[in-house]
Amino acid sequence: MAPLLHEAALDRPNTSVAILAAVTVLTGLGAGLGGMLLARMLHFIQHFAYGYSLDAVISTESFLQGVTASSPERRIAVMLGCGLVAGFGWWGVYGWGRPLVSIRKAVGAADPRMPIVTTVVHAVLQIVTVALGSPLGREVAPREIGSVFAGWLAHRAGLSVREQQIMVACGAGAGLAAVYNVPLGGAVFVLEVLLGTFSLNVVIPAVATSVIAALVAWIGLGDESQYTVLHFTISASLVTWSIVAGPILGFAAYWFTRLTSAARRRAPRDWRLVVWCAGVFLIIGLLAVAFPQLLGNGKGPTQVGFDDGLGLKLTAVLLILKLLIVTGSLRAGAEGGLLTPGLTVGALIAILLGAAWNLVWPPVSQGAFAIVGAGAFLASSMKMPITAIALIVEFTRVDHDFLVPIFFAVAGSISVLKLCAQRYDPPRRG
Repeated sequence: MAPLLHEAALDRPNTSVAILAAVTVLTGLGAGLGGMLLARMLHFIQHFAYGYSLDAVISTESFLQGVTASSPERRIAVMLGCGLVAGFGWWGVYGWGRPLVSIRKAVGAADPRMPIVTTVVHAVLQIVTVALGSPLGREVAPREIGSVFAGWLAHRAGLSVREQQIMVACGAGAGLAAVYNVPLGGAVFVLEVLLGTFSLNVVIPAVATSVIAALVAWIGLGDESQYTVLHFTISASLVTWSIVAGPILGFAAYWFTRLTSAARRRAPRDWRLVVWCAGVFLIIGLLAVAFPQLLGNGKGPTQVGFDDGLGLKLTAVLLILKLLIVTGSLRAGAEGGLLTPGLTVGALIAILLGAAWNLVWPPVSQGAFAIVGAGAFLASSMKMPITAIALIVEFTRVDHDFLVPIFFAVAGSISVLKLCAQRYDPPRRG
């Protein structure tokens, strides 16, 4: 959370309501348009790179289906190309672009604006590499586009510094809402993660920008959920499992976060970026010959898990390999989010835990385990329990009864995450 916004400051108006309303609406429109264009770019590159559904940018054929139907040679060649794009692209950004400003830093800065050209190039590179098969997530790119537009607009409109900070955060949430069709999740992300407050003065623009952005994105992406799931019913077995499995998922999420953070810190920023990215992504392409499920941010295998379609041996192999390639990509210097990869890792762990549970207290569907586990792991790995619950519900559109096991699993996961942080995190130097 960003502790920068004092409640008293938020409650003190600085700009006319008309100007604030105009900036809010335009931020939602801009973030929605930016998210829609990025998503369509992603689909176009995916279809072209792997040669499937070339007659439509948005099609019923999934990325996993398209990749699986492509030849092994094509997978290797595309991933090698992905590594070269990533290596040369980010080497250029770090070497010749203005210093990048993260959304969190912008929200806490006296001047919340982000460098426009460098941020846009950084976002587009993420979309291109994820489309080509990078195992990292695509959610950071639309957030950056929304934030950089909101910061520029708020500054031009003459908003106060604190109002600019709020709008930059709202732009990020709106970008997330647009690309994933999660207006509630986008708004809660702003309130819980970026601003750390549920003040009414922040709730209104956060909700408005996310809803507007999602509606704008429907024009090019449609009103579709990210995952389609079967009709699952909760049971005493599933609820009890969620209480038991939540702490295990929190423990796993803590070490996942430690592992990925360490990999990011050690990533090169010079010419070695090209060598590392080319090598790591070539290895991913070779692994994808036998396991095409590894390509992309993880949405494909997660969907198969929700559909009860993953065997236990394949689940275990995919889990190990997914952890290795995500960590390897970050160590190589590639950029991208961890939202969808974290969702995938959580779902795979939950499937394995669920299979063991069913030996004792059957029967619970694999997909039910996967949904609850994905939400709990996401909550801890991203340190955003309320946002994770909102996202998993909007991602899958499960029945509201499913909130019961999800709440239990998230509570246990977050509790253990905090205990692990107290036990293992090194003390900060004052």
